[in-house]
Amino acid sequence: MSTAQRTAVIVGAGVTGLSTAYQLARMGYGRVIVFDKDGVGAGSSRRAAGITTGLLWSETGIRARQVATRLFRELSRELPGYVFHNEHGCLNLFDERLWPARRALLPLYDRLLAPYQVLSPEEIQRRWPALRVPKGFLGLHDPLGGYSEPAEYLAGLRERLGALGVEIREHTTVDGLELRGDRVVGVRTSAGIVAADAVVAAAYAWTLPFLASAGITLPAKTFVHQRYVSEPLAAPPPLPPVNADPFGGYLRPAHGGRILLGVETPDRPEFRVEQLGFRLDELTDREGLREAAVERFRDFFPPLASVRWESAHVGLLSFSLDGEPILGPVPGFAGLFVGLCFHSGGFSYSPASGRFLAEYVAHGAPSVDLTAFRPGRNPADETAAYLAATLTQGQSFRRRH
Repeated sequence: MSTAQRTAVIVGAGVTGLSTAYQLARMGYGRVIVFDKDGVGAGSSRRAAGITTGLLWSETGIRARQVATRLFRELSRELPGYVFHNEHGCLNLFDERLWPARRALLPLYDRLLAPYQVLSPEEIQRRWPALRVPKGFLGLHDPLGGYSEPAEYLAGLRERLGALGVEIREHTTVDGLELRGDRVVGVRTSAGIVAADAVVAAAYAWTLPFLASAGITLPAKTFVHQRYVSEPLAAPPPLPPVNADPFGGYLRPAHGGRILLGVETPDRPEFRVEQLGFRLDELTDREGLREAAVERFRDFFPPLASVRWESAHVGLLSFSLDGEPILGPVPGFAGLFVGLCFHSGGFSYSPASGRFLAEYVAHGAPSVDLTAFRPGRNPADETAAYLAATLTQGQSFRRRH
């Protein structure tokens, strides 16, 4: 049967699911149906920071992000109303404690032709006068990085998917998999059974209880994450998106002259999503967290001291046992594919993860070697021990965007 006669079901209408649908439709794959129990982007995607850098910590991650940043630029031309903001690149900030580990990766960046510049505090301030970088810090600037506004990206993707004939079925829960032997042949939904030649699980944290219904366990944990958006600044200064691990978070410009501030909570225990009906609105912000973050960041970016805050958004981050994404075919379940555990960079990976998942579905293999991301790579006993333990975010991998 040619791919033009096949049906693919995608579970989850966030950026990974929609990107997969977009790529399948562009490939001429037959029928593509996207299900979401709520609506497009209603989960983690709309709460994403949207920051992108290609300067990661593994060869596979760097190669995947090279694909993603290229696709973001292409999608800026293809998606209505969407712009990839690359005007200032992306700045990654390090103190004397964190820099040696990143410095060791510079030869890898050179070998993979990933451009970067190491900037002193003085050089950073010359480029962006509003930033006050402490002595002893260094910046690693990614000229190909940038940021997106998730709402614009999701709206643009949705419009293009409609034009491409992709079916998006919102407010429809996918309860489980339909199996015939070791092959997945469809899904069970709140509206009935839907047959499929391929099923892609891209529902982020909800992927875990969804796959658990078929006895599938993955070494994945989720952690609560907070971000805050200011009211418009009277005169917003030029500013790159900044991954600022020494200050425990990140900041970037936001739509309409606003500032977005993201905050990690290293002492907060993991949050286990065990029911398909869970919604992110059930999560709560921690009292005093924003004020403490502003106090840490205010010397670095003095305008924070006087901004008024407009909104708070609480979401989840997903991490695997080894800190790398889980992406590809699920062993023992022919026709089932999964994409999750993109640490805090699910949005940044999404154009590439969608491309790779579509290539798996349509062609059987991705265009980049993703062996390091494959599901089932961790021994069963290590997976069981990881899932049995309760960790704080600080005990998991600290990997930003």
